[in-house]
Amino acid sequence: MHVSLVGLNHSTTPVTIREKVAISAQKLRDSLLLLRCYVTHGIILSTCNRTEVYTMSSHHAEAASIDFLNATTGVSFADLLPHIYLRENEAAFEHLFRVASGLDSMIVGEFEVLGQVRQALAVAEKARMVNLPLRYIFQSAIRTGRRVRDETGISKNAVSISSVAVDLAANILGDLGNCKVLVIGAGEASRLVVKIAKERGASPIVIASRTQERASALAATLGGIPIKLNNLVEELSTANIVVTCSGAPRWILDVRHLEEVMQKRPRLPLVIIDIAVPRDVEPAVGQIKNVFLHNIDDLTEVSGLNHQQREGEIQKAREIIAAEVSKLVTWWRAIEARPIVSDLMRNAEEIRCAQLKKTLRKLPQLSDEERNSLEAMTRSIVTKILKKPIEHLKTNADNNRGYAETVSELFQLNRKKRK
Repeated sequence: MHVSLVGLNHSTTPVTIREKVAISAQKLRDSLLLLRCYVTHGIILSTCNRTEVYTMSSHHAEAASIDFLNATTGVSFADLLPHIYLRENEAAFEHLFRVASGLDSMIVGEFEVLGQVRQALAVAEKARMVNLPLRYIFQSAIRTGRRVRDETGISKNAVSISSVAVDLAANILGDLGNCKVLVIGAGEASRLVVKIAKERGASPIVIASRTQERASALAATLGGIPIKLNNLVEELSTANIVVTCSGAPRWILDVRHLEEVMQKRPRLPLVIIDIAVPRDVEPAVGQIKNVFLHNIDDLTEVSGLNHQQREGEIQKAREIIAAEVSKLVTWWRAIEARPIVSDLMRNAEEIRCAQLKKTLRKLPQLSDEERNSLEAMTRSIVTKILKKPIEHLKTNADNNRGYAETVSELFQLNRKKRK
């Protein structure tokens, strides 16, 4: 039994590739159904900074997961393979725990990823792609993520992609007081942008979404002006900052739009921060005079500083993760050993019963009490003989030394199954 992880993230893969392999929330269920064609059980974790496929099978499933990514995203093997990382069993556990704890994020300690891990499990559960071990692994990761945030200061005064985007705009324009901000998108990232921009004194804040109801709801909650996407050109003509995080499948802002806008405001700078994956803004927009375009990968400098500031808390988090991974590995080895232990116990019980039956035929008539005593004694002997080997199996089933296979061969368990 193997847990395999195949993934790409912000550390290994530029946004130009990440956006191609990103699986939106709307497409996640269909992608899980496609994944079933490759493996029996699996969970897909896709965020703005990573796409990861966790699978469980009786064999190494890395190749199947890569084939799945190629099929579901249409990205060629040539583009995928240079950026992919592979993990198996304990290494996969540790990676997932780091992700859930915010250590593997571009912005160390950010909160959003824990909810994304929880959501990935929930969607996979609904698609019936989760078995008991995979569920337990993800639940352990979620529990570890909560513990890290409760017992360390890694998320204290935590920044987020959204807050870094606003900071980047402020670095370019200076004081945001009286700056007009246009936010494209109405999800959680957009909510944070609106909240932070408002705290920094930006006004007015205009919210555009593909769904008018969501834009209106966000505007009503935090204070803003909801608009329809087809009014973008008009709003862009007077905006100072645009933050886009819609995750639309195609460009929302292209060169044609922005050239039209900048003709109306040639001397007024326009800062565009595109934190969507896939990107919302055509990259060539950055070549237009007085347009300052940045995407999510341009936030790495701030994320590096955030990492340095939290180094002490990161070490505490690593210690918690190591302890939790150790607990999971112990449980995993017991699960790994369970089939062979069951076969071994069944084999021993069959031998015990057969020999006891032969012995009882040769003995004079025994009372029920005597028969029960003989039954208990033989059962106790078998249990004590197997106690140490079973403990050894549970401790070492997953360390590649072949204990399970050796036991199976010694006791001819596979042969007995075939019969």
